[in-house]
Amino acid sequence: MFGVKKRVSIDASAPAVPGDAERKPAIAPAHTRALADGHEALIRSENFKKIRAVVFASMNMSAALMKTREEVRAGIEEIALEVVEREQLNVTAAEQALMVAEMLNDMFGVGPIEPLLADDSVTDILVNGPDQVYAERHGRLELTPLKFRDNAHVVNVAQRIAAAVGRRVDESSPMVDARLADGSRVNVVLPPIALRGASISIRKFSKRNITLARMAQQGNISPGMVRVLKIASACRLNIIISGGTGSGKTTLLNALSHHIDEHERVVTIEDAAELQLQQPHVVSLETRPENSEGLGAVSQRDLVRNALRMRPDRIILGETRGPEAFDVLQAMNTGHDGSMTTIHANTPRDAITRLESMVMMANGNLPLTAIRRQIASAVHLILQVERMRDGVRRVTRVTELAGMEGDVIITQDLFAFRYDASAYHEDVKGTFESSSLRPVFATRAAYYGVEAALLEAMRS
Repeated sequence: MFGVKKRVSIDASAPAVPGDAERKPAIAPAHTRALADGHEALIRSENFKKIRAVVFASMNMSAALMKTREEVRAGIEEIALEVVEREQLNVTAAEQALMVAEMLNDMFGVGPIEPLLADDSVTDILVNGPDQVYAERHGRLELTPLKFRDNAHVVNVAQRIAAAVGRRVDESSPMVDARLADGSRVNVVLPPIALRGASISIRKFSKRNITLARMAQQGNISPGMVRVLKIASACRLNIIISGGTGSGKTTLLNALSHHIDEHERVVTIEDAAELQLQQPHVVSLETRPENSEGLGAVSQRDLVRNALRMRPDRIILGETRGPEAFDVLQAMNTGHDGSMTTIHANTPRDAITRLESMVMMANGNLPLTAIRRQIASAVHLILQVERMRDGVRRVTRVTELAGMEGDVIITQDLFAFRYDASAYHEDVKGTFESSSLRPVFATRAAYYGVEAALLEAMRS
């Protein structure tokens, strides 16, 4: 299929891949406003259809895709100018430049939404059929003027994205999770499941290397929390990051991973690879869906079990969402200290309840008390992350599991974000407060020689 060849060739070629460090904006800055004003009229005009048809008919696409974007641009500009002059089309130089950029985006990128991928301020891109493209900037959704030619154009882009990572999406398999070359996560839903046209949801991968220190500068976390979390990572605590969709769980997990010792062997397991660990010894595993015959699926649970045979020092699971929770707890309880994962939950207590439910999915015969004892023994910290109404992601609670009392897991908050209800503005006002309690893992910190630093951080 043409789209498959196109995407694979692009990934193999050097500077024209979306997400490259040297990537340049798909549209020159001088043309950005013109694109916003006339994008729909441009891509749906008869002139654009004529020029595009001639360009794609004239070029050897296989050879073109082995070249860089700028090399191909010169050829497209030459053919487009020739068509305009021969057909005497009423096309201005600015419109011609936009048409060339649009065709390049179709060849090398993801069509009309390529400028949004090049925009570092955009964190989410949501395509609801050919006529609606939303972008999230600074936690707020806004409707953009960008549009696709038609629903077939959206489907074509979606299929190229899926094909790039060896997955397929069509009427028989209308939903897929995939990723772009820069690590951005993509979810695609096609008709007949999507009633108003194909839907593409892109969670962009940040090019900025987010660290705990930078999060503290941005107000996502307090300096005291930073010191405690650095110590927690150095002491090889098992950590669960809890939060809602888009709350910044993966970003925090990436930031925490910076404090893993470079001599440790880390195995990461994900549905769609997003984690960007900086350590030299990292093995990344990714699940695989079943093929058209319903065979060949590899689940997260399969990968967790296999990871235990790979001599990992730490296992990092991108997200725990099913029966693999049982195997993750087993790993945490059998010498793989320092393991981390994320979970969807609104509070630390809800995260514990969800873990219990997911373990029951794997083994319904286990008594609830036994499950809770496993959780209390395996998990040391739960970090609660929240995207607040002002769009800022904050770590609202750092909760420690302190053991069992009867049939109940005892927890204590080491830090909490207290918002100021008396100062209601668009921006959320509040403070990060330390409980000043002595953490239960202080004994473990003493083993690693950092107990004094831990107690000092709790007093700050």
